[in-house]
Amino acid sequence: MSNVLIINAHQKYPFSEGKLNQTLVDKASKWLGENGHQVRVVTMSDSFDVEQEIANHQWADTIILQSPVNWMGVPWLFKKYMDEVYTAGMAGQLCAGDGRTSAEPIANYGTGGTLTGKNYMLSLTFNAPAQAFEDPAEYLFEGKSVDDLFFPMHMNFRFFGMQALTTFASFDVMKNPQIEQDLARFEAHLAAQFK
Repeated sequence: MSNVLIINAHQKYPFSEGKLNQTLVDKASKWLGENGHQVRVVTMSDSFDVEQEIANHQWADTIILQSPVNWMGVPWLFKKYMDEVYTAGMAGQLCAGDGRTSAEPIANYGTGGTLTGKNYMLSLTFNAPAQAFEDPAEYLFEGKSVDDLFFPMHMNFRFFGMQALTTFASFDVMKNPQIEQDLARFEAHLAAQFK
């Protein structure tokens, strides 16, 4: 039915081996395969070839970014991946410049993406409880959503011309984990996004 690239952005730490993120990757890979999709997986803990990763992005109809949230963003190994792969992809494979022209040097910034017609989905794991988001009375996020927090990541994919699918999040995964419920929600989420 479609080609799906899953990026496991987890980076191992002594307090976080990455079991949940790997379980979500395995669940997505199995479910997608059973439902007729072709799947490729890249993991940040493994070495990667820049040209192959560009080719993976071109091959994919949808990219799933599976990532823990470390210090309000993605782990640094995935940032390194972006710096290497996405910068190399600026040569026309992922985008043809930033969309501006010498005739229009101000307008159309961010419209040079060559991955139009493709989608991406963020799947995130948080130590934060769900209540920390979207409740203005909560101190840290002041009523902002998960997608507000990950606005820069959305812009990275949009820069390449991609469209967002609905974000999935698992919350409170260290202090109050609800793994079985999260896995059931994740499978239902996949079914809704990949009809």
